[in-house]
Amino acid sequence: MSHDQFPLGPPPHPLGDPLVRREGRQKVTGTARYAAEHTPPGCAYAWPVPATVARGRITELDIGGALALPGVIAVLTHENAPRLASTPDRTLALLQEDRVPHRGWYVALAVADTLEAARDAAEAVHVAYATEPHDVRVTADHPELYVPETVNGDFPAVRERGDFDAAFAAAPVRVDAAYTVPPLHNHPMEPHAATAQWANGHLTVYDASQGATKVREDLAALFKLGTDEITVISEHVGGGFGSKGTPRPQVVLAAMAARHTGRPVKLALPRRQMPAVVGHRAPTLQRVRIGAGTDGVITALAHDCVTHTSTIAEFVEQAAVPARIMYTSPHSRTTHRVAALDVPSPSWMRAPGEAPGMYALESAVDELAALLDIDPVELRIRNEPDTEPDSGRPFSSRHLVDCLREGAERFGWLPRDPRPGVHRHGDLLLGTGVAAATYPVYIGATEAEAHAAADGGYLIRVNATDIGTGARTVLAQVAAAVLGVPEDRVRVDIGSSDLPPAMLAGGSAGTASWGWAVHKACTALLARLRDHAGPLPAEGITVTEDTRLETAQRSPYSRHAFGAVFAEVQADLRTGEVRVRRLLGQYAAGRILNSRTARSQFIGGMTMGLGMALMEGSALDPAFGDFTARDLAAYHVPACADVPVVEAHWLDEEDPHLNPMGSKGIGEIGIVGTAAALGNAVRHATGARLRDLPLTPDKVLAALAELAACRS
Repeated sequence: MSHDQFPLGPPPHPLGDPLVRREGRQKVTGTARYAAEHTPPGCAYAWPVPATVARGRITELDIGGALALPGVIAVLTHENAPRLASTPDRTLALLQEDRVPHRGWYVALAVADTLEAARDAAEAVHVAYATEPHDVRVTADHPELYVPETVNGDFPAVRERGDFDAAFAAAPVRVDAAYTVPPLHNHPMEPHAATAQWANGHLTVYDASQGATKVREDLAALFKLGTDEITVISEHVGGGFGSKGTPRPQVVLAAMAARHTGRPVKLALPRRQMPAVVGHRAPTLQRVRIGAGTDGVITALAHDCVTHTSTIAEFVEQAAVPARIMYTSPHSRTTHRVAALDVPSPSWMRAPGEAPGMYALESAVDELAALLDIDPVELRIRNEPDTEPDSGRPFSSRHLVDCLREGAERFGWLPRDPRPGVHRHGDLLLGTGVAAATYPVYIGATEAEAHAAADGGYLIRVNATDIGTGARTVLAQVAAAVLGVPEDRVRVDIGSSDLPPAMLAGGSAGTASWGWAVHKACTALLARLRDHAGPLPAEGITVTEDTRLETAQRSPYSRHAFGAVFAEVQADLRTGEVRVRRLLGQYAAGRILNSRTARSQFIGGMTMGLGMALMEGSALDPAFGDFTARDLAAYHVPACADVPVVEAHWLDEEDPHLNPMGSKGIGEIGIVGTAAALGNAVRHATGARLRDLPLTPDKVLAALAELAACRS
């Protein structure tokens, strides 16, 4: 291929086009292989044994009966398992000691020739414990509450501006309300699974992970290996929602069992065990206080959050952080307190912090609108800040007001009768609600390789992870836009730690991080090609670039995506059942790189927010210390019938302060605000303000009965 075949004029821009995801056919035909679908020759199967006490120590382990069963190869315990190096992530210090920090903690691992034999062996393991008193229930006045130094995202746990107490006391209109969000579970469609194999000292693992680079680094540290001695492959991942963001027990246990037995080992965690070992959204007890003038302008704002963490790993949901950036608030206090209990370790779940925090904040703003008899859309517009209230930094772009106005127009918000509990259709009470949404811009250092082949094709190599978002397709679009070629001339290799290292797929940072590195590598490659004379060499030309310097620089701007969610619901007077009639989200999230996959992300997040509002929820049994809803029979998630009409729209937002593509993350903002919009709609429909998620029929019926009693 000669250099004059490379484009020199303005390139085509497939960015934004609704291209079909490249791996779609593989997935629907079953040819895409997930972590548990790799079966090397001689592969054995593993099944874990969870602790049946909430706190204590192992006093006896009898594995003789398990080993006597046909096909059983080994049973790993803290007495015979490979020794691991110490790790700051103590959730991975598996089978290393006799301590049981919470119910469900793994105390043994059975390995056998078949899955059935491994399961039988696990059930035959006898474990005796010396139990200790336990505590799994967080309360607002728990005696062990403390203020952490930072919360998730490395935010300060406490921030104060002005004099909140004085301003709140002086405000003519005040809201003081408490809201609760129960423990929530990620429950991706693909369970956490890994297939591990050692060969000539090299460890190869197929893992259900949101970031193979991070998994390789942690495995190298645990097993005292160089990163070049490990390959982690996460080519296809069936969802994660944060629970696969860091290594989880399956990959460590599979590698340990493979080393111990000398055979490849496959481990897929049983779904009922997942809530105890792969993270969860911790419960939050939140108090929001708003002081405002009679014109609705906020003068004082406080958001206080109480939550739990485990005794082995501190993770604090940053639920009060969104209140620091959302609205005008000259006097503000935002705090987090946490108790370390005998519970499974919480971790990331889609929009950690923003999802529960904005539920409370946006519900309180709706309560303020009702007190003042001001339209909830108008009230939010009146409190739009010029700069970020917390830091004073300018926003790189902030089009929340535009989202509110355009979303209201699309939804048909006005004219709206604000009176609650008066709009009926037979036995159905009807209502509408609105809430704002926000999510920060995160971008992580990534390295990418761009290769021009002699036949005119291109290859992009980067260890991105596609967790169902269409990463391959969007990265091909980014490369094609820079190179000025049709996207079908670009191949993309992702999902292996042998590729250039990349940011994990989390924090809505994936595409922005990977795309920036791909953009930079392709820009450098294009410059090389334009300087090249004559045909390309047979081996082609390769350029590698990274974004370490760019991403290490702190932006002078406050960078966030924003949105507005509108909801219409019906509440059945007889059964208390709440059904969603329609949902509409309007977003400002930078440049949309693929309208088809973006719409799926927005709608998926909104659907998850619907589940959070109306049906999803778990609890920790105070007597036994385990989660009461541990599978999809007890933990209800939305089905298609629960979402009859859902729309996602976005503004054409230009923001030059992000990355070369001008894109913001979109995977999480859809869930933010949706639960509050639905809760506000339920209040409009019924006249009852429910502050304890989820809004299940029993709670609705009780509230309706209380209202009826008050009227009589």
